[in-house]
Amino acid sequence: MIQRIKCGVGNAYIVSQGGSAILVDTGTAAFKRRILRACRGKNIRLVVLTHGHYDHAQNAAFLARELGVPVAMHPADVPLLGDILAEPLEGAHPVARLLIGILNLSTRAGFRWIGVFFRNKPFEAAIDLHDGFSFVDYGVEARAVALPGHTRGSIGVVAGDGLLAGDALTNLLPPPGKAALYGDRAAVQESAARVSAMGDMMVWFGHGKPAKNREW
Repeated sequence: MIQRIKCGVGNAYIVSQGGSAILVDTGTAAFKRRILRACRGKNIRLVVLTHGHYDHAQNAAFLARELGVPVAMHPADVPLLGDILAEPLEGAHPVARLLIGILNLSTRAGFRWIGVFFRNKPFEAAIDLHDGFSFVDYGVEARAVALPGHTRGSIGVVAGDGLLAGDALTNLLPPPGKAALYGDRAAVQESAARVSAMGDMMVWFGHGKPAKNREW
């Protein structure tokens, strides 16, 4: 079962099977208590990050400590935990370009105070995710799938007939489509094609409501 936890414009997810569950993404600091409440009684055994950006990883340290579980993510995204611009971002949509401008301001002298909103609390990702990684050892029949482009280490989680796509795809500005922000545009296209080839399933986005899979 996939449970969506709305966190403002973002989402965190609990993937449950039997008496075990994993938490996928952790939202921003404003929603840490909401996510923790949703996790209570679910026997969360692992925190999984689809990528290293603050809006998905900001509560990882807090939730891992409160739940007493490790954190898993792709090692290529570890540098993003300390600097969201460790991998430069591009975007075609005006809103995406505005966000990039704000992020750039946060790195300049005199504007570094802005960066406090985009920081992650330090933690160590104890488990390295890779394409095909199985979560069976954590009680859930699900697997990781590499979906690079938004970031080098972006991954999705396939669970039953659903895909948690992180920011490889987005439904923040309808209609649903490919990542609005990206480090590698060609890789975004390839990852979107990989999702399309998965066929009939629901896609659960890092931002926005779920939608049926399609030709992205």
